[in-house]
Amino acid sequence: MASILVIEDDPGIRTALVRALGERGHTVDSADRGMTGLQSAIDDHPDLVLLDLGLPDVDGLQVLAMLRAVSDVPVVMVTARDDDAAVVSALDAGADDYVAKPFGIDQVEARIRAVLRRGSRTQVEPAITVGELTIDGRTRKVTLADQPVELSRKEFDLLYALASRRGEVVSKRDLLAEVWRQPYGGGDRTIDVHLSWLRRKLGESAAEPRYLHSVRGVGLLLQAPDDADERLDP
Repeated sequence: MASILVIEDDPGIRTALVRALGERGHTVDSADRGMTGLQSAIDDHPDLVLLDLGLPDVDGLQVLAMLRAVSDVPVVMVTARDDDAAVVSALDAGADDYVAKPFGIDQVEARIRAVLRRGSRTQVEPAITVGELTIDGRTRKVTLADQPVELSRKEFDLLYALASRRGEVVSKRDLLAEVWRQPYGGGDRTIDVHLSWLRRKLGESAAEPRYLHSVRGVGLLLQAPDDADERLDP
């Protein structure tokens, strides 16, 4: 069972979640404002946060961004905005999953279990070095030729996912599930946009790749420039 913080301004939904999750053995606290919830998350260190997007004082995405600056606590977004743009924005901002209103408690608890299972299986490797590129999963810092590379959260997650399987072609399906927690289907654009930003920050391009290679019809490959013995499709 987990300690869960519910940040939700709707009193009916908040009360129902606190009661139902408590009846299932979880320890549940709640807040009806974004900033109050943020402080509770920082002070109490819950196992998971259920965070509403539509809060009265601060938008849920802003709360998520502030929380992500100080904590890696798993976050499941609760949203009435069941559209692709809202979901992508929440996941890109660091949410681990989302559930759309209206929802049943069984669905919410299934999402909670899935996110907590993923977290319990995660083992962060020591710093990974590929050529002159170093990716540190613990500090979330990246250097290239000993110079720091500033990456967004999702850019880092994408690079780390590829670095963890360096020398292996990773399918876009796997990357979408691992990095964005989304089923495959129309997600190529999300990956391609982040890949383009990542390449630019590493000083390369699709036409002239050094570390990040696209294998047409298969997926993406991270390898050191000296290891690129085969000709890969940019």
